[in-house]
Amino acid sequence: MTGLRKRVTVGFLSIVCLLFFSGMVSFLELSHLSRDTGEILKANKRNIELAKEMLDAAHEQNIALIRLSVFGDRSCDSLCRKSMERLENTLLVAQSEALEKSFLDSLAFATTELRLVTDNYLAFGGAARADSPAAMRPDSLGGGWYSEEYQALYGRLTAAIKSYMTSTQSSLVPRAEQMKKNAYRAVTPVLISLAVMIAIVLMLFYFMSIYCVTPIERMNKGLGDWLSFRVPFAVKGDLKDEVLELKEKIESLINISKQTKS
Repeated sequence: MTGLRKRVTVGFLSIVCLLFFSGMVSFLELSHLSRDTGEILKANKRNIELAKEMLDAAHEQNIALIRLSVFGDRSCDSLCRKSMERLENTLLVAQSEALEKSFLDSLAFATTELRLVTDNYLAFGGAARADSPAAMRPDSLGGGWYSEEYQALYGRLTAAIKSYMTSTQSSLVPRAEQMKKNAYRAVTPVLISLAVMIAIVLMLFYFMSIYCVTPIERMNKGLGDWLSFRVPFAVKGDLKDEVLELKEKIESLINISKQTKS
């Protein structure tokens, strides 16, 4: 490979390699960013699903205890127990999947309180109601127990579930900041490559102008002046490689032409 061809080839191959490298780095960073975004969205969705499951279980328990304590409907006894088990099982799943378990402390405490009060009522208050002749009728004592004891615990439980539902929002802040940094990292190689490519192109333009375009223009003009006006062919400049060979060959042809005419 001759000198001029080698310089041009190396220059353009450098641009291609730089483009390939920057593209691969950006692709890897964007892949990490996409994966992190998917994990955040997946965790948030899962958190909402578990919170909804717990709210549904707590609501079923609340309705069952209203019918049991106020109206004396003993058919709701099993529903009350099942709803409580469903709530506790969902809480265990949330605890096993949570990265930050401190958000679940208040929820676990509220669930334990609700379980103790519910079991106590089912063991004593509900059994006494079932043996009374006023079963399946509105009961002021049961209503009083629901209003004074159970309702407050139920309110704390639902508040803890809602707090757990929004707990991921606070954990999303540092992860969002990290994603922001990853986005900058994904774009930075492209910007650096763009700046370097502009510099390389300008350098190629400069050296091509000095060592190729300008000398060829001068030789073209000098050769035209010699053919038209017999002005001596004299091209000045820093000529190298094939351009220098071309100049020397043109001078040789001119000298041969002069010798032939003489």
